[in-house]
Amino acid sequence: MADFESDFLSLMAARGYIQQCTDATGLDRQAKKGIITAYIGYDCTAPSLHVGNLISIMMLRKLQQSGHRPIIVIGGGTTKIGDPSGRDETRQLLTEAQIAQNKQTIQTIFERFLTFGKQPTSAIMIDNNEWLAGLNYIDFLRDYGRHFSINRMLSFDSVKLRLEREQPLTFLEFNYMILQAYDFLELNRRYNCILQMGGSDQWGNIVNGIELARRIGATAQQAPPPLYGLTTALLTTASGAKMGKTAQGAVWLNEAMLSVWDYWQFWRNTEDNDVGRFLRLFTELPLSEIARLETLEGAERNEAKKILATEATALAHGRTAAEKAAKTAQDTFETGTASADLPTVPIPPEQFANGLGVLEAFVLAGLAASNREARRMVEGRGAKVNDKIITDSKLQLTQAHVTENGTIKLSAGKKRHILLKP
Repeated sequence: MADFESDFLSLMAARGYIQQCTDATGLDRQAKKGIITAYIGYDCTAPSLHVGNLISIMMLRKLQQSGHRPIIVIGGGTTKIGDPSGRDETRQLLTEAQIAQNKQTIQTIFERFLTFGKQPTSAIMIDNNEWLAGLNYIDFLRDYGRHFSINRMLSFDSVKLRLEREQPLTFLEFNYMILQAYDFLELNRRYNCILQMGGSDQWGNIVNGIELARRIGATAQQAPPPLYGLTTALLTTASGAKMGKTAQGAVWLNEAMLSVWDYWQFWRNTEDNDVGRFLRLFTELPLSEIARLETLEGAERNEAKKILATEATALAHGRTAAEKAAKTAQDTFETGTASADLPTVPIPPEQFANGLGVLEAFVLAGLAASNREARRMVEGRGAKVNDKIITDSKLQLTQAHVTENGTIKLSAGKKRHILLKP
């Protein structure tokens, strides 16, 4: 990576965020000269963002820490269409009410990572529905659609993937890249936003926005604004797995969808070869300390993983919650005690009155997807009740299994633990 003069690109390069930039020299010059404004867009397809979105959130955070202004574009408008990038299949269309609800819960995530207010570098959060909802579609296509080549659009990976796999790509989704390009143009007009950032799957969409501004300027016989694109690699783990996906599903950033304990555990279970990279991307430890942690081997590598888990969790959920999760892990794995801070699943008294089948208990606790999976776990000696291996799949949990703290500890393997509270 080239040497940069601006604090922003120097920091981004040192931490490993940069994969591609449309004009690194020009962007570096702009970032050194004064405050620049950059944006990343997030559609409202779920009630929460997930760890896969975290690298882009960290990019906005680094931008602001370097003295620049971040814009979060919540895609209230584009969510109505659905981004085909990185998708094998058509997204399910959401209702207006679902989009509004998802937008509300997603907004709270950014408040933990960015500073909002009225300063020149304060973060701004806006909804692209603000300008997309009022577009007259025929006029929009006449003014902007004519600047897009179908041949070029068909060459984008997001489109080629679907066509090669004979998965349907609706005309509605095909319009998404035009609207995202228009977002960039509109943000430049409204906020003097000159940089769009995102994952590498957004490269084509970002370039579209830059080219649209150039063509609109040429049509109006005006000099185009200096717009730039910067992407980061789509993260996979050292073993090739998609970042943020586990056997239990997505690693959500909202506590209502994933407990702080499970979030901490996700980072604690990082593969050995990913520790240094993830420390640079997802924590704010000094690079010198990260270099030291990278040299640890054997059992000491686990200490680096615990530090990664606590630091990453502190950014997303606060220092107190992160340290509480770390203490719970210590109690659970190192001292052998059942911490009251483990995730707890309440069981209605009537369901427990006559005994609760152990297979059903593991399903209710979310440690198994079905009775069949729970039975395999028991037969494989991977299921524990109160830290004791169970071998009888017909076991009934009764009041006799309730410990002094009023719970029953269920364990699936060495790393997944839940407390049942009758």
